[in-house]
Amino acid sequence: MEEAQRELFQRHRLRLVKELHVEPLWPLMLDRELFTRDMIEDIQSAGTRRDQARRLITDLQTRGKQAFPIFISCLEDTDQWDLAALLREGNTTQQLETVDIEPVEMNRSEGASGTNEKIPTSKKEEQKEQGTSSLDVGEGAVGPPQAKGGKNLGMVGQVYPLTSDPCGYCLIINNVDFSAASGLSVRTGSNIDCEKMQKRFQALHFAVEVECNLTAKAMGTTLQHLAQRDHSALDCCVVIILSHGRQSSHIQFPGAICGTDGASISVEKIVNFFSGSRCPSLGGKPKLFFIQACGGDQKDHGFQVCFNTLEDNFFGSDLEPDATPFQINFDQPDAVANLPTPSDILVSYSTFPGFVSWRDKKSGSWYIETLDRVLEEWAATEDLLSILLMVSNAVSTKGTFKQIPGCFNFLRKRFFFKTK
Repeated sequence: MEEAQRELFQRHRLRLVKELHVEPLWPLMLDRELFTRDMIEDIQSAGTRRDQARRLITDLQTRGKQAFPIFISCLEDTDQWDLAALLREGNTTQQLETVDIEPVEMNRSEGASGTNEKIPTSKKEEQKEQGTSSLDVGEGAVGPPQAKGGKNLGMVGQVYPLTSDPCGYCLIINNVDFSAASGLSVRTGSNIDCEKMQKRFQALHFAVEVECNLTAKAMGTTLQHLAQRDHSALDCCVVIILSHGRQSSHIQFPGAICGTDGASISVEKIVNFFSGSRCPSLGGKPKLFFIQACGGDQKDHGFQVCFNTLEDNFFGSDLEPDATPFQINFDQPDAVANLPTPSDILVSYSTFPGFVSWRDKKSGSWYIETLDRVLEEWAATEDLLSILLMVSNAVSTKGTFKQIPGCFNFLRKRFFFKTK
């Protein structure tokens, strides 16, 4: 398939996933040798109609030169005229060739293009012919990204496919002004963090939404509404929370986030809104949480090292912690038994549990400022875990007091942001 035709599929992906009727397409695509029976069964096993449509659109882009006109003919013969016209009119690379749509006996020595290119009988055989395997790239991935200078990164393990545009929703909760009764200070500098994250994740092809100054109850409601949306046509979901924080009892994920009323919601509860049972349309897809909040009220003075290359970016009187006192059993975990397996989840904390997280009034928090800078430089070539290691290293060298970000990683594959 021509590159322009692949781009056409990506441009109209959301509409195709929403409107495509896949069931009547299977016998036609089999008869016209667009896919083998094993390949069709593999696509059908993806799940719901939307999931099958997403998988079909991805796999179509790996077929031969005739795949595009054959698929349009299948759409027309199943009365999906609007979608056929959408693709036909958008194809500016060449005139669509007339396709022989007479059913023919399957010939394993001929591919979809009518050449002597063998059609693999299974996903494994297809990967073998292409010189890849399920250990090299994930489904829908186009291969390992190239490092600067064209150097291959030598990717090991599967990769989450990010083929939709936008990739997914990105919700930013920015709590700045707290009620007098809460006893919590104004988080001066947080709006700088919020603006940076909004621009950064828009550049990374996310649909960004910002909510400001929410109570603990409003935070829970907002996050629940996000989890209850239909994410079927999307590939990912990101939640960024900028607020005061405190320690909290937990089973899986430590910490709690303060609302503007001084009440809090546990990180564990936030993450579990997006579990497989509560948010099935994000099942198997990466769910990323970035939390700029204190994990407690301990201040880390650090320890002496035997080399003097550490950067010292102490900001003096403009430095503030995002800490609130630890309250025993202030928050109960969302569930004590039968917690859903937290697969495809990553929670990145600005600081180690129990310690404060520093924020400068003029330039924003250490963590968000560094995360934004590292994403700008490395998102195009490095996977998320490598990026977070860079962030941790950079933040750890700052200031008189010390801070070390960390994460709870339950991702099953490597994650690369979409930068083009």
